[in-house]
Amino acid sequence: MLFMVMHKLTEDIEEGRPSTKIVAEMGKFIGDAIAQGKFLNGAGLKRSAERVRLRWNAGKCELTHGPKGENELLAGFMHLKVKSMDEAIAWAKRIAEAEGGGDVELDVGPVVERWDLGLEPKPTGEVPLQVLVLRKADAASEGGVRPSAAAASRMQALKSEMEKAGVLLVAEGLKPSETGARVRTLAGKPTWTDGPFAESKEMISGFSIIKVDSLAEAKDWTERYADILGDIEVDVRELEA
Repeated sequence: MLFMVMHKLTEDIEEGRPSTKIVAEMGKFIGDAIAQGKFLNGAGLKRSAERVRLRWNAGKCELTHGPKGENELLAGFMHLKVKSMDEAIAWAKRIAEAEGGGDVELDVGPVVERWDLGLEPKPTGEVPLQVLVLRKADAASEGGVRPSAAAASRMQALKSEMEKAGVLLVAEGLKPSETGARVRTLAGKPTWTDGPFAESKEMISGFSIIKVDSLAEAKDWTERYADILGDIEVDVRELEA
């Protein structure tokens, strides 16, 4: 089974990069998970001031720079490699069009690179920008309603175009939150809430894709992940097949 483990934005993460202790401990934890065949993918997002929210209402798109937490319950995401945030926003608009328009909400945010963490020097010259396009959940996605055949066909055509352009790195959809769980750690003590769960005011700060045998195993992995990060909220969601 594949799960997406998403940690939320905290004041410490918002104010600057994580401590060297957290970076080192998380690096070892993820390295061990890779060796065990459990960790498949992951990325962290830069602070909210560098993100853009696109919200469609009656066919009109409203852009908000530096959005604050609202409706932080995801239905899926795409990991893109582009030249600029303007290009990323242009692709996000096309993603919404492929889904059929309507009241769609997407967050676009740049990914934390290794040089942002002080792990290596930033490459010289033109460096591609990695971003995450986060698709917010709505009543339909939470109810398990699948896209229409026409919308699915449009999205597949767009993904093929993005892959040919070298833009699309990863695209995943999430099952409704009723198949997942949420943990909040405080002073090292985890408190779990099984899905379905309500929206959260905390924005997504990063994610890991893990392959384990059950939700129980995913929760165990997540507790150790959260313990490294400190007092934080983390969602565990099963990926669509």
